[in-house]
Amino acid sequence: MIMRPGQPLLLPARPWFIWGSLLAALMGNMLFNMGGMGRAAWLPDLLALVLVFWNVHQPQRVSVGAAFMFGLAMDVHQTALLGQHALAYTVLGFLAVSIHRRLLWFPVMTQAVHVLPLFAVAQTLVITIRLLWGDTFPGWEVVVAPVLTAALWPVANVLLLAPQRRAHDPDDNRPL
Repeated sequence: MIMRPGQPLLLPARPWFIWGSLLAALMGNMLFNMGGMGRAAWLPDLLALVLVFWNVHQPQRVSVGAAFMFGLAMDVHQTALLGQHALAYTVLGFLAVSIHRRLLWFPVMTQAVHVLPLFAVAQTLVITIRLLWGDTFPGWEVVVAPVLTAALWPVANVLLLAPQRRAHDPDDNRPL
């Protein structure tokens, strides 16, 4: 992983934590869908957030193929047109992997601004496929979902990098 100057070294990410966080995000999306109000158009997409996070931080472990499989799982859960989330998450994963080297040089708040267009593209793909299939437009509150998802980027950064952070060592004789 490319690191900014002054950024502390991180421990390697454990595969069970990566895949566990992706499954937890999938379950979070499923809980949002099963809530009393159904799938509200303004709710953030937790699975897209965690997929982009791991595509940026661990592109060798979480690939576009994983994004496709999780997209199929969302399609099956929502009983939606099979492939709409798979396509959106695949494009999202490709875009995240393509900017991951540049994105890691920015501070976390600037990263959130940079991933906002990625979430907007994924949301636009899902809405466009639904409209082409003959569904009705869900309303203008769909514009809020990518903004809320990007606003959760700093929270995801703190939570998902927490197991990798080294404990503070006061020993001044060791460089690492």
